[in-house]
Amino acid sequence: MTEHERADPQQAGIDSQRTGTDPKEHDRADHAPIPPAMRRGRVSIRPGAAARFEGKRRTEDEKLLAGRPAERPAFLETDTWRALRILSEFVEGFEALAEVGPAVAVFGSARVGEDDPGYAMAQRIGRELADAGFAVITGGGPGVMEAANRGAHEAGGLSIGCNIELPHEQHLNPYVDVSIEFHYFFARKTMFVKYSDAFIILPGGFGTLDELFESLTLIQTGKIKHFPVVLIGHAYWDGLIAWMREVQLPAGAIAQSDLDLLRVTDDPEEAVAIIISHAQSNGTESSSTS
Repeated sequence: MTEHERADPQQAGIDSQRTGTDPKEHDRADHAPIPPAMRRGRVSIRPGAAARFEGKRRTEDEKLLAGRPAERPAFLETDTWRALRILSEFVEGFEALAEVGPAVAVFGSARVGEDDPGYAMAQRIGRELADAGFAVITGGGPGVMEAANRGAHEAGGLSIGCNIELPHEQHLNPYVDVSIEFHYFFARKTMFVKYSDAFIILPGGFGTLDELFESLTLIQTGKIKHFPVVLIGHAYWDGLIAWMREVQLPAGAIAQSDLDLLRVTDDPEEAVAIIISHAQSNGTESSSTS
């Protein structure tokens, strides 16, 4: 700025109008061009503004390739990360089971050993299902799950285990041909329902009852097509069926058609025959029954 402009700013403005120059041009000339904004996903931010945010920002490559932190990263506990992990469980499950073909899910207690009659029954059921051309899907753990997988595997059928991460880790039994690991029960349950043409349910605890009543609820509400739900063991299940008939039915909590969804038998061959008959009447025959 000239001595004349400092002495008389108003005159300097008049002079600039005469010459066609803008006094602000002097100020702009003293500053570098505004740098382009940096884009992070849907957000654009200029470097000057970025400096106002707390902490040093790193590039995505730098964050990806950073060494292992001393502690478990906090982002692993966020809902955003959980949503991605949930999505991955569905994607991997769908890809693994999409071409399985006719299959039956077998449920029952994880606490029975090889010397338990329930183990022998589940093993025989797995073998009968494999001979009929059905893949066998279980929770992949010990007890009844192991026995059903074993029967299918030893008969040359496809043996599938959908294992779940538990506080006391559930080990995968050695008779599984295709295994899928899950963190979330609801993702695992979806695989049982989506890829099974029937449920066979042996005596078991809360987890077994959960699978039983969830299947009945989905059929009752029309969320899935009707498929056979076969209970193995009159001695174990008749008391529950009687309570449903004598208490729930008179109270109007369920209808007779809801009770009709259940079949109870002591004979593994009859259980498989029920499933074959349903498959044939609905056009979903296995390779051995078609």
